[in-house]
Amino acid sequence: MFPSELFSARTLVLLNGMPNTSTRQKHGRRTRRRRRADPARNELVSSSLESAQQCLFNQDYGTAFAHYLLVLNLAPVFKDFARESFRFTLFKWAEELDSLGRIQYLFDCYEQALELFPDDEVILNSMGEHLFRMGFRDEAAGYFHKALKMRPDYPEARENFYRVANWLVERWHFFMLNDHGRNQKYQQAIQKAVQKGCNTVLDIGTGTGILGMCAKKAGAAEVYACELSKTMYELACEVVSANGMDGSIKILHMKSLEMEVPKDIPHRVSLVVTETVDAGLFGEGIIESLIHAWHHLLLPPKRGENEFGEQSATGRVIPAGATVFGMAVECTEIRRHHRLRVTKVGGLSMAAAGELHSPVSCSSEPDDSMEPYTTERLSRLPGGYKPLTEPFTALNIDFNNVQELEGLSSREVQEIRLPVIQQGELDALAVWFQLHLDEENSLSTGPQEDTCWEQAIYPFHSAKGFVLKPRDELIVEVSCRDAYLRLCSVAVLRDGHKISLDKLMDSQYPVSNPNPEAELCSALACLQTDQSQARDFCMLECSEMALLNNQDYHQSFCTALAKLISQLKVKCQNQERGSAFQPGPAVATRCASPFYVLDVSEGFSLLSLIAASQGHVKAFSSVEKKKQQEVLKRLARSNNISEQHLEFWLNNTEDEQGMLQRPSREKLWSAIILDCVETCGLIRQKLMEKASLARCLLEEGGRIFPGKIVVYGMLVESETLLLESAVQGQEPTLGFNIAPFINQFTVPVHVFLDFSTLECRHLSESVELFVLNLMDANANYIHREVKVQATSAGRITAIPFWYHIYLDEEISVSTLGQASHWKQAAVVLQQPLEVRAGEWVRLAVKLHKSTISILAHIESTPEQME
Repeated sequence: MFPSELFSARTLVLLNGMPNTSTRQKHGRRTRRRRRADPARNELVSSSLESAQQCLFNQDYGTAFAHYLLVLNLAPVFKDFARESFRFTLFKWAEELDSLGRIQYLFDCYEQALELFPDDEVILNSMGEHLFRMGFRDEAAGYFHKALKMRPDYPEARENFYRVANWLVERWHFFMLNDHGRNQKYQQAIQKAVQKGCNTVLDIGTGTGILGMCAKKAGAAEVYACELSKTMYELACEVVSANGMDGSIKILHMKSLEMEVPKDIPHRVSLVVTETVDAGLFGEGIIESLIHAWHHLLLPPKRGENEFGEQSATGRVIPAGATVFGMAVECTEIRRHHRLRVTKVGGLSMAAAGELHSPVSCSSEPDDSMEPYTTERLSRLPGGYKPLTEPFTALNIDFNNVQELEGLSSREVQEIRLPVIQQGELDALAVWFQLHLDEENSLSTGPQEDTCWEQAIYPFHSAKGFVLKPRDELIVEVSCRDAYLRLCSVAVLRDGHKISLDKLMDSQYPVSNPNPEAELCSALACLQTDQSQARDFCMLECSEMALLNNQDYHQSFCTALAKLISQLKVKCQNQERGSAFQPGPAVATRCASPFYVLDVSEGFSLLSLIAASQGHVKAFSSVEKKKQQEVLKRLARSNNISEQHLEFWLNNTEDEQGMLQRPSREKLWSAIILDCVETCGLIRQKLMEKASLARCLLEEGGRIFPGKIVVYGMLVESETLLLESAVQGQEPTLGFNIAPFINQFTVPVHVFLDFSTLECRHLSESVELFVLNLMDANANYIHREVKVQATSAGRITAIPFWYHIYLDEEISVSTLGQASHWKQAAVVLQQPLEVRAGEWVRLAVKLHKSTISILAHIESTPEQME
């Protein structure tokens, strides 16, 4: 129900105004004549307020909103009186506009509302939520941040700000700024260039402004910087001002590609500094940016020194160039995220699934539907990796040669032959680079370096894999057709024969064969296979591929579902027997109809099909994409599951919001499968609200899967988590005051962790932190205090946590472990705690709308916890 308001005599008092009885009248000054009441205006306000309330009652939110705008603009005195109803009306009207796709009008309504209530934290937060959902993350962050300024303890705005902060200021920013070695090498290269005459500098993609400040500190006469991200632009302005350089560094909120001389900067500059590179070197658009800079923003490159040895009339770039390296690797962690590695999932044969692999696939010909590479830190991958070739040089590029930059995309595809050094399954090409800042300073992103950089991963796709052997030669193609670096494993030379890996992927060449001659004959026979048949191909996200490869997860669900269906069948049989009475027609009908199971998992899921395979079950899948639905249909046919026993639930509902509802007027669900944990390691948003609704939709004896989630955690000391969570003072940033500004975007929970490879010291045993009961609302709580005893002395910097997901009292799956498709998360303490072995640490654990927070302090005496 909406907040009710009574239109009474108080309204007339508000309209006509009343004297300020709390203020003593001042003598000796002429009293200002009170403004006369306007009866027509008062009547309009009165009737509009009544109309707004009536429209609100009739759920005509658009008209109600228009009436409220009129009332509050004409009579601001009503603001406090009508605030709650106005908010309610705005939010309901915004929902309608959103569903109709009238996005511009939606934002117009919010702007009108914020003109009336500019400091209303609830409206500010709601505006931010709409912007974030539509992809306007910079703008959303501004509204969340303002809402927090209005009310620092507003949990919804705080959690939203943390969520958007992860997008706007990715965690590598902190690790990079904490990398003193990297910062110092850039500083040395910039200082050297300025001392040699590069007095005008442009910092492209300035971020926090550190490179521009290095140039100014080195003595550059003029420094300009540009930044596309609104959040980072505003942050850079604050940083530059705090370091006393706001009058000497001009920062532009724009792309360098849009900059012109003299419109944006007065003349061409002699030095461009930039680090607009990603793990694949070219993915941030450095080639396009530098080509534009050479043509429009930089002085011409050096052609040779003049008789005085001056260089100020020429331009140059830092970094000066790069060398790209790569190697072939075997890595089970990469493999399970990019291709199907199991033949059965939850008792279902996967033979008819067709070709399933991740959207990361590279060929020399660009394909907009695919990403050419993903990124991983090889040193942190669970299970490690095995090099199958020596590192090789894939590419050299000179950023100070504009002709070379312009010719990069038209370079011929380069073919490189790599001798295989040890046997292993080909899973990917791993790629890194050395960034040559100048003749003396360089940075490496290699897997053995202690660096903030990840490596680029070009996965190999083949349903059954391909084993490389010593004396083989792997043929790799290197190209840059669309200014992205592309590496593709195309063939293997074995015993004088060339085996095409593309054709082997189509024919599903076996992993290995104990008879080498038979293996070679089989490979050659593949070349004769008719490839004209269209393949059944479906693309799944990397996390969905890892989920499919998680056999323990699916087998646990299969066992739990079979157990529940068996119990429900026994219950029906007992009802039919009726203990000496004949069953009524209602009982007979209920027992004859199938059990209804709803799977509302996010993304691609086989759980509905596993439920349907139990027999006497009608399963409903929430899979929405047509290609993925086709995969499920093929698997159903090949596993002898009637299509009548599998339906796609979103095809029957008007929108995703109405997913949790009865299957029909006469039926309730026997089981509802909820997706509880995000791949990143956090509880899914609104999980408990969904569970509450799901409980109302279950038949007697029905279950929610999972029924319970137990959160476990551990005290650890991890310098890595500190470095990736916040800038640690001024020393790593060369004495510049950056930390207070970038650390505004620090979030308390670090996600996408691999706890098994995290560099840390365990300071305690694992302990139960929290329990969420999805079947019994009365068993839940919102906060809990837990006592943990330190097993080792050290500095507690973080509390990693993970989940045991109980499908019933006996069957559970863990999100921790090498086979898990989930990552882990960790609460990073704002102030690390020194602890001695044997001391007790009290943890205050709180759950608010699926977000876990933990506070820790040392206990002086070991009290027994209840």
